[in-house]
Amino acid sequence: MTTILHNPNNTKAKALAPKVAVRDFSAFLGEYPALRRINLDIFPNERLAIIGPAGSGKSTLLRCLNRLTDLESSFRREGTILLDGHDIYGPTVSVPALRRTVGMVYAVPTPLPWTIRENITFGPRMDGVRSKSKLEQLVQESLEAACLWTEVKDRLDELATNLSGGQQQRLCIARVLALEPNILLLDEPCSGLDPISTASIEEALAELKSKYAIVLVTNNTKQAARASDRTAFFLMGELIEAGPTAKLFTNPEHGRTGQYITGHFG
Repeated sequence: MTTILHNPNNTKAKALAPKVAVRDFSAFLGEYPALRRINLDIFPNERLAIIGPAGSGKSTLLRCLNRLTDLESSFRREGTILLDGHDIYGPTVSVPALRRTVGMVYAVPTPLPWTIRENITFGPRMDGVRSKSKLEQLVQESLEAACLWTEVKDRLDELATNLSGGQQQRLCIARVLALEPNILLLDEPCSGLDPISTASIEEALAELKSKYAIVLVTNNTKQAARASDRTAFFLMGELIEAGPTAKLFTNPEHGRTGQYITGHFG
């Protein structure tokens, strides 16, 4: 499937294939249907926000996208998720390689109990990178991409746990970026952060979309309105609608979307 997107900087419409295509995808935890026949595209170089009340399936979808749901013994699925046209649940797929390609950042910052530098280089070292110059390059580039370099460039050998909560979260983003993924998944990354730290992460996401497809799960509709190009609204495991953020927030197609955005339930 291809979608025609209008590029305001170009008079010609541009055909853009999705980076990820979720097709008729359902997820079950035991008998509980966490997701119901989801059809959703994730495009390169965009920030897709996923909103909806608790229990709507937002985080479950993220976990399906990099197969963390494999760790759930009761998990089963129907339908497909295609990454660059290939089924991520195919029999020949390397799950560790998939998880390097589809990086994940969680709600609670989880720095490793080592130095800032060691937090960044751990993943690449495990992936076989041995060149000191390459590792140092990854440290600087990843921290710059996460809008953290200027704050920590003289502190790289300090413990990462000495950083503030917002800095730790940006370090976790940088740690994922050091593995050079194609897609960045963020599961409520600002839920416990102050407004200044939240603004720093949103600034980083605005810069990162030039290189990555970004999926941001958030319970903060104002953040979704600020920090995404498209938004998808989930409710009780179903995708109610998805579209350009400005349109969805000002003229949603479904009444339930409008009721959620205006705070009538949540």
